[in-house]
Amino acid sequence: MTVLILGASGKTGRLVVEQLLAQKLSVHVVVRSANDFHALLSDHMPHINQLKITEASILNLSVQKLNELVSGCSTVISCLGHNMSFKGVYGQPRRLVTDSVKRICQSIKHTASCNVPVKFILMNTTGNQNSKAGEKISIAQKIAIWLIRQLIPPHADNETAAKYLQANFCESNKNVEWSVVRPDSLIDEIDSSEYDIYPSPIRSAIFDAGITSRVNVAHFMTALITDSALWAQWKTKMPVIYNRVN
Repeated sequence: MTVLILGASGKTGRLVVEQLLAQKLSVHVVVRSANDFHALLSDHMPHINQLKITEASILNLSVQKLNELVSGCSTVISCLGHNMSFKGVYGQPRRLVTDSVKRICQSIKHTASCNVPVKFILMNTTGNQNSKAGEKISIAQKIAIWLIRQLIPPHADNETAAKYLQANFCESNKNVEWSVVRPDSLIDEIDSSEYDIYPSPIRSAIFDAGITSRVNVAHFMTALITDSALWAQWKTKMPVIYNRVN
């Protein structure tokens, strides 16, 4: 079982790498700089020999290279996001997440065995309303999300990426099975803690946001790979994860 990770050098992506390696899974990451990525990893990370690194930008890879990249992968995890700088938010590529998801899924369709669908886990946000599941939000939140969509391009990118998976890969699809994981306001914590998973947000992402630690997101996404019952529960859905409040 090989897991391909996009966005592995990000704050959440690197935690996913650590947890997958701790589970003795083979991990393949695509990063712009192998040296910079190695500098982010713990000096005592277990099973580091099971880590393979491809140094590239996912949007610049040829179709042939992409096909080679996904061949043999059982799962793809995307923790891709835009850098929170002016260039990262307003510069190109405006559709980093969406275009990467599309390219990877097209390669999966060309290379994967129809007998065993590839799992695609996309990290997203509670600010992305799952209207297909009948989620409702207040008028005030609709207005706020509309403004965010217009003013902050990465939000629209997250929305479009999730909609692409919903529109193109239904539950009976033989190539790709997906789950879109939606954390709330992300925080950094050293260790994983108790958390709760819901099919839809239980609070307003704009006016009453909860918190989700990145390490808990990594823990949940790893569990989606290793626990078949959990995957069956959340595939083709957009689970929401919050830190448990005692």
